Amino acid sequence: MSADVLPAPEAARWAARAGLLLPAERHAAVAATAHHIHSVVAVLRELDFGDTPPATAYHPGGEHRSAAQ
Repeated sequence: MSADVLPAPEAARWAARAGLLLPAERHAAVAATAHHIHSVVAVLRELDFGDTPPATAYHPGGEHRSAAQ
């Protein structure tokens, strides 16, 4: 999807392909929501997580456990 807002008829077509039949008055709201989600995901894709450990390395409470424990 481009940076342009998704046209309401296209949002309705995508919803129909997914098996969701939307009333006509919801098409514009769904298109705007899809555009917002796309914008947020685009920002997240630009972040550099190079030195961030995987989620499995996180231990709540600051406890550091090794595999031997």
